[in-house]
Amino acid sequence: MKIILVHNTYQQPGGEDVVFEQERRLLEQMGHTVVTYCRSNHEIEELTTIGRTTLVLRTVWASDTHRDFGALLVRENPDLVHVHNTFIMVSPSIYSVCRKHGVPVVLTLHNFRLLCPAAQFLRDGKICEDCVDHSLWRSVWHGCYRDSRPATASVALMLAWHRRSGTWDELIDRYIALTDFARNKFIASGFPADKFVVKPNFVDPDPGAKQGPGEGALFVGRLSKEKGLLTLLDAWKQLPTECSLQIIGDGPQREELEQEVQRCGISSIQFRGRLSHSETLAAIRISRFLVLPSQWYEGFPMTIAESFACGTPVICSKLGAMEEIVADSRTGLHFVPGNPEDLARKLAWAFAHPSEIAAMGRAARAEYEAHYTSQSAYRQLMDIYEQTLAAYAYLQPA
Repeated sequence: MKIILVHNTYQQPGGEDVVFEQERRLLEQMGHTVVTYCRSNHEIEELTTIGRTTLVLRTVWASDTHRDFGALLVRENPDLVHVHNTFIMVSPSIYSVCRKHGVPVVLTLHNFRLLCPAAQFLRDGKICEDCVDHSLWRSVWHGCYRDSRPATASVALMLAWHRRSGTWDELIDRYIALTDFARNKFIASGFPADKFVVKPNFVDPDPGAKQGPGEGALFVGRLSKEKGLLTLLDAWKQLPTECSLQIIGDGPQREELEQEVQRCGISSIQFRGRLSHSETLAAIRISRFLVLPSQWYEGFPMTIAESFACGTPVICSKLGAMEEIVADSRTGLHFVPGNPEDLARKLAWAFAHPSEIAAMGRAARAEYEAHYTSQSAYRQLMDIYEQTLAAYAYLQPA
C-alpha cells in the first residue's frame, strides 16, 4: 500500500510529532511505501511583513499547499492520504484536492481544534465548552488562542468556513479519535458518527518493564498552566520532606514554578529541564509513579502510555481522556482536578503503600501489552485503511 502522511509541526515539539514519526516508521517497517508531506510553523518566522498579513487567509486556505499537494498526488498516485495536522501552514486546502484526485482521506484528531480554536476546551484554568454550546465567536471575544482576539478570529474563521463548506462532513472519509471520550465529544458536536473509529497512541520500541518498585514521583511534560503544576506544588507543600519529585520538561511557566519552590523552601523537588527521549524513559522506569495533574481534557498523553510500558502507575486528574485511560485503583489513582488537598491525600497514600503501587504498576504493564504495542497499533491501522478504501470504492459511481 502507498500512503501519504501529512503533518504540520508546531513551533514547540509535542506528542503529535512523536505519533507521526512512530506511525511512519511502523508502516515502513511493515513494507508499505510511505511518502511524507510536512510543513512547520517555524516557517512563519521567515515570512515577510506582507506574508504575515496573509496568515489569516492562509489559515483558511493555503494556495501553495493546494497546488503543491495536487502535484504530489499526481506524481505519487497514493492509495490513501493520512493527515495528522494541517494547522497552520498546510491548511485544510489539501482535502478538496484529495477529493478532486479521487484519493480517500483519514484524519487523526490529536486535539479538539475542530471544535475549539484554542484546541483545549480550557479558559482561565477551567474547562470551557462555550464554542460547542453557543458559538465559535465566544472564543474570539475571550481571545482564547494565544491570548489574542485577531489570532483567535483567524482560527474561528477557518473552522466556520469549512463547516459551512462541508469540509468536515464530506471531504474526510475516516476520523481517528484517540479515546472514546474524544469520539463522543466530536459526535455530540455534530460530526458524522459513522466515520469515527478509536485508535489509541502506542509505544515503540518497548522500553521493558522496570524490575523494582521505583523511588520518588515524576512529572513529564510542558511546563504551562494547563498542565496543573501549581496544583501539584500546592499538594507537595503538604507532604513530608522525604517525598521526592522530579519535573522533566520546559515551558513558559518554568521560571514561575522554580521561584515558587524556592520561595517555599521545598528541597524535595528537582527541575531537570528537557531531556532526551531515552533519558526520560529511564527516569520513568526508576520512578515509583508518574503524576499528571492536567486541568484540560488532554488528547492521549504519550507519557501515560510510556509509563504503562515501563510498569509505572499514574496518578492523574479525574478528567477527560486521563480518567478513561487510567483505571482508578488498578493502574493508578484519580484525584479531583485542580484540588491540591485531594491530590496530596492520593500522593501521601501512594508513598505510604509501595506494595499496592507496585501491583498497580504490574497492571499498567499488562494494559500496555494488551492495547498499546506496535503490533496492536498496526492491526488497528490496517483495519482502518482497508475499511476506508472499501467504503470509498463503494461510494464511487459505477
